[in-house]
Amino acid sequence: MRQFFKKYFSAGIIALLPVAGTLWLLKFIVVSAEEIFRSFIPPQFLPEKHFGFDIPGLGILFAIVVVLLVGLLTRLYIGRRLLTAGDRIFAKIPLGRGVYTAIKQFLGTITGEERKSFRQVVLVEYPSPGSHALGFFTGYASGEVQAKTQQRVANVFIPTTPNPTSGFLLMLPESKLMHLEMSVEDAFKFIVSGGVVVKEYSTKKEI
Repeated sequence: MRQFFKKYFSAGIIALLPVAGTLWLLKFIVVSAEEIFRSFIPPQFLPEKHFGFDIPGLGILFAIVVVLLVGLLTRLYIGRRLLTAGDRIFAKIPLGRGVYTAIKQFLGTITGEERKSFRQVVLVEYPSPGSHALGFFTGYASGEVQAKTQQRVANVFIPTTPNPTSGFLLMLPESKLMHLEMSVEDAFKFIVSGGVVVKEYSTKKEI
């Protein structure tokens, strides 16, 4: 009986944990948005003062409108100047500087122009023979580096876990690279999660 309970109780926990975690995160976002929304609205203008009851979801609507307005503002000249000023302010904060820079670099890497430099996910032997690491092929070496090597040299960025904005630049012979079908987004998920989040892969080719 104990083994039966332990086996199926553990299976139930594993099955329900992602669902519970997702619902908790959504609830946290909704509640936080509602609280922020109410903090900006004077009490006399709250819905319950006029209708006699609360209207749920206004916080989410307010958050969506704010995000859209900020996105629109960043496309304008004055918005870019404000973002530049904000970067300078955060750069002077001792504790927040590292967090702000890491988050911004990470988002820029996976969504912005920097993402284009990560052309393909590769697997390389690193840091020792027999061990492997995921990397991003960023292009081929040139200049003195290529001139003084006998093979065509590829530039590979090896990110660290769980912060992929830092890492190592390796210059390896092209023959040492194992090109993968994995997308850049899936590789980032794999690295950030420490290898927990892995996209399913089938060796069977569709006809």
